[in-house]
Amino acid sequence: MSQDGFVDGLKAIVGAANVITDAAGMETYMNEERGLFHGHALAVVRPGSTEEVAAVVKACGAAGIPVVPQGGNTGLVGGAVADTGAVIVAMARMNKIKAVNADGFTMTVESGCVLEDIRDAADKVGCLFPLSLGAQGSCQIGGNLATNVGGINTLRYGTARDNVLGLEVVLPDGRIWNGLRALTKDNTGYSLRNLFVGSEGTLGIITGAVLKLYPKPLATETAFCALPDLDSALPLLERARRMSGDSVNAFELICRDGVRLSSTYLTGITDPLEQVHPWYALIEFSSTSPTVPLRDTFEKFLESAFEDGIITDAVIAESLDQRRNLWRIREELPEAQKYEGGSIKHDVSVPVRSIPEFIRRASEVVVKVVPGSRPVPFGHMGDGNIHFNVSQPAGENVDKDEYLSHWHEMGEAVYDIVTELGGSFSAEHGVGRLKVEDLKRYRSDVEVDLLRRIKAAIDPDNRMNPGVLFV
Repeated sequence: MSQDGFVDGLKAIVGAANVITDAAGMETYMNEERGLFHGHALAVVRPGSTEEVAAVVKACGAAGIPVVPQGGNTGLVGGAVADTGAVIVAMARMNKIKAVNADGFTMTVESGCVLEDIRDAADKVGCLFPLSLGAQGSCQIGGNLATNVGGINTLRYGTARDNVLGLEVVLPDGRIWNGLRALTKDNTGYSLRNLFVGSEGTLGIITGAVLKLYPKPLATETAFCALPDLDSALPLLERARRMSGDSVNAFELICRDGVRLSSTYLTGITDPLEQVHPWYALIEFSSTSPTVPLRDTFEKFLESAFEDGIITDAVIAESLDQRRNLWRIREELPEAQKYEGGSIKHDVSVPVRSIPEFIRRASEVVVKVVPGSRPVPFGHMGDGNIHFNVSQPAGENVDKDEYLSHWHEMGEAVYDIVTELGGSFSAEHGVGRLKVEDLKRYRSDVEVDLLRRIKAAIDPDNRMNPGVLFV
């Protein structure tokens, strides 16, 4: 079949308006967030139903054409980037919230639903869908599940994997697996749901999901705390969990340079505290009970931490706007970093107790790779996930591209420390294309072999997102 004939077949499936083949029209789908990759696809297809997705996948299989699933295209490791000759299956049209069951605390959605829309729909019925991340206004739930995202509430609610009950998936051969079961217990063999969550589109295309909801918090308390040193973060986290009855939603660690960047470059953001401090923690408690005196508990926690010298200053959010601005310091920090040139980023996790040691050792090693480079560690300390971003050396004569050319060299130096401490070189961003060699380097031969066997069993022709996870 000619290329024109193949494209005509796709148009017959989804409609001519939903097949994009011109370079200008496809450009949005070719770019990725960090600019490290640029795709080159045969076509972008925008299906409107699971049946259309299945028909597209079958047509691609018959023609020997690779398929690249794409959600909101907000990934950070090149996992939705297409090689020349591939078809991108973009899921944005499949954005229906099919059912909300407030009594049973579940929601059934199509995979193209934007995360923020899901959170809003839950909120309207007095519920919470807890996945929350900086890109929630544009990322889609199918991509969130395919990459097993974490976010700011992982400490209390877990990752995406912990917040989905059932899936619907189009397999590489075009068959549809309907596992949209709203069951907490289903002990019938291998967990297929968990096989596809985190598979990064290499085993199939997630088209629908049954999500877990929770009671909506009725009270939330947020504080921005100054720490005298890095080692104070661990006892502060332990105290927060114990004194709150383990009601800590989030515990975010931020270095001084992170606060400087956000307060310097983000519109409407100023340093929340009058004095400069070496480290900060953004802490949030919440309660779903109308009778729990959360504010009193929160203030007693902060008072005790201050009396014992674990914190040296703090500000409590007294309004929703103030709470949002405190969170902007953390969530928009990566955007603020861009104003000072290139940033080499490491999304890692280590055991929580090892975070101070990791930060100190990694900060020492990166300046040996690139003298003058500036570590900006921050992130989800409560679950062990640190975003160890490293800004380029200061000065007008520093070449950004030359600095970024050290990405893999610096990554190996950081990941060697992470591995020694029993951690992971990818905490929540996935492997994608960026970290394929790291998977081979830092995972055992047995583990990589098992992953390859699963891939070969489900996608023997390697048509589904080739180049992601494996070369």
